[in-house]
Amino acid sequence: MSPLTRFTNDDAICLISKLEDSYFALPRIQHISKAYLPSRPAIYGLIDRLFGVLFPGFFGPQDLTRDNIKYHIINELQELNTALARQISQCMSLDAGGPSDAIEHQAVEATYEFLLGLPRLRALLATDVLAGYQGDPAAANTDEVVFSYPATIAIATHRMAHIFWNLKVPLMPRIMTEHAHSRTGIDIHPGATIGPSFFIDHGTGVVIGETTVIGERCKLYQGVTLGALSFPHDDQGQIHRQYKRHPTLEDEVVVYANATILGDVTIGKAATVGGGVFLTRSVPPGCTVSNKAVELKYRNRPNSLDRGYTADWQI
Repeated sequence: MSPLTRFTNDDAICLISKLEDSYFALPRIQHISKAYLPSRPAIYGLIDRLFGVLFPGFFGPQDLTRDNIKYHIINELQELNTALARQISQCMSLDAGGPSDAIEHQAVEATYEFLLGLPRLRALLATDVLAGYQGDPAAANTDEVVFSYPATIAIATHRMAHIFWNLKVPLMPRIMTEHAHSRTGIDIHPGATIGPSFFIDHGTGVVIGETTVIGERCKLYQGVTLGALSFPHDDQGQIHRQYKRHPTLEDEVVVYANATILGDVTIGKAATVGGGVFLTRSVPPGCTVSNKAVELKYRNRPNSLDRGYTADWQI
C-alpha cells in the first residue's frame, strides 16, 4: 500500500500550509514572484555545443568535412547566438531583480563579444592541449588529450566561463565551472586567471580559487589546492569578498600531488612545489619546496614466506 494513502484531507491541508509558511519564513531558499531563473540544463547543452565548435569532429557531429564545415559553423553560431543571449539575459535579470530592455541589450552585446572571441579561444586551448601531450608521457597523441582527458574539459570550460566573468555576466560562469567540476572532479573558479599552455595531470581533487593567477606553462597534479588562508570580517561579521586572497603562480611552476598553497603568496618562476607540501608563504624563482623526509618503518608479517625473519627495519 502506498504511504500516500495514509493522508487525510486534514493532513494534506496542514502539510501544505506548513510548507507555504516555510517558503516565506526562509526567503533565502525560495524563488517565488521573482525574475525567472536561467536554465541549468540549457546552459549544460550550450557548453556541449560550444565544445563542438571549439573542437569540431571530436565533439558534436562526426561527419564534418572541408565541404560542409562552413555550413555547420553557420548553423551552430546562429543557434548559439540566440540561446546564449537568452540565458545571459535570464542571469542578468535575476541579478537586477527583473528583466528590462537595457538588460536585453547587454545580453546581446555580451553574446556578440563572446562569439567574436572564439578564434582566440581556440588558439589558447591549442596551447593547453599541446601542454597536456608534452607533459604526460602516457599520452599517445593530442587526439587522446582532447577526447579523453578531464583536464581538457575542465580547462576549456573554465576559459569559456572566464570570458563571461570578464564580461560581467552573473551566475552563468559559476554554473558552467561547477558543471565541469561535477564531471571531472576539478574545481576552477571562473574568476581565476590562467595563462596559456596550462595542464592538470590526472586532475581529481584540484581546487583553484577565485583570485588565483597562474602564469604560462604551469602544471598541476591531482589533489592540489590553490586556496585562501583566512577570511577577514567587517564590523557586522560579514566576510570581505573583493580582495586578492589566493596564490599567484609565475611562469613554468610545477605543483605536485596533494600540495596545498594558501593565501596571497607568490610562487616564483620555474619553482617546484613537492607533493604533500603545505605552504603559506612565497617561494623565490627557481626554488624547490619539499617536505622533510619521513621515517618509514617496515615490520615483517607473521605469515610472511620467511617465517624465521622477524627483524624490524627503519629507513
